[in-house]
Amino acid sequence: MKTRYYAAPMEGVTGAMWRRTHQKFFPGADQYYTPFLTPTQAHKLTPREKRELLPEYNGSAVLVPQIMTRQAENFIWCAGAMGELGYEEVNLNLGCPSATVVTKGKGAGMLADLDALRRFLEGVFSAGLDMKISVKTRLGLETPEEFTAILAVLREFPLSELIVHPRVRRDMYTGPCRLEWYAAALEKSPFPVCYNGDVLSPVDRDGVLARFPQTVAVMVGRGLLADPALIQKLQGGPGADRDTLAAFVAELYEEYVAAFRSRGNAMLRMKEVWSYLLYLFDGGQNFRKSIQRCRDTGDYERTVEELFRTCPLRPEPELPWAGETNFGAK
Repeated sequence: MKTRYYAAPMEGVTGAMWRRTHQKFFPGADQYYTPFLTPTQAHKLTPREKRELLPEYNGSAVLVPQIMTRQAENFIWCAGAMGELGYEEVNLNLGCPSATVVTKGKGAGMLADLDALRRFLEGVFSAGLDMKISVKTRLGLETPEEFTAILAVLREFPLSELIVHPRVRRDMYTGPCRLEWYAAALEKSPFPVCYNGDVLSPVDRDGVLARFPQTVAVMVGRGLLADPALIQKLQGGPGADRDTLAAFVAELYEEYVAAFRSRGNAMLRMKEVWSYLLYLFDGGQNFRKSIQRCRDTGDYERTVEELFRTCPLRPEPELPWAGETNFGAK
């Protein structure tokens, strides 16, 4: 069984401009997922959402829109709108741990009331939508033991796929993934299961697949932002070389300039990109403050040029959260 590789949605970073630039320079992702859409009662796509979703803005990337709402009617409308744009799958977000999201009962907040979640899913699946519906979830809000009841609810519905991030909302993105609960998802799910969480290298991937061979796909997020060639490497291809990475960074910057009509705003977006990418450079952390303090785009461009000139690339990014999860443990 060939493992599929997905690029996780990362709010504020993995928008259409990043996706199409990434696909051009580091092809290989089987699917990209959009940062979540939040449909409202207006049932109308905003100009910004259209720029994210229209096929002409996404190049050759295979894209799955992710929807975050607690209202079944809003999900149904949004999924239908995605179908009209040609999408064959939408994904329900049950995993976002942000306090502003959870307090509204969305994202991981939907895991607090399983009766409401069941009613939501009953409404969605009774609507007769002609498309696949997948779910991305955490294990619960406070304790992983909540996942037993969550999975029991999800099993009642014909999901096309379940993407499991084996942490609870309280964990946010820290501490080891709770792999024993991911094993429970594989054992009890009647639908395909995708693993998401701290796969940062081929060694990590090998550990996941050796321990959980039923895994059909692996989703990568922060690791892909720190190493844009990660999926390429997971597929047996080469890592990033200096020239390709420099071309990727330069083209992404110009994409933001064209979209925002401002080099200054483009620089601000690139600072978020660099907050991850610096981990791939030996000595890159010495440039963190320099890049973040840039107020002038000329200073920014000169700083990036100096970084590429003086700092060699590492074979793997040196990530502060690496090693928290032991994929080889039994």
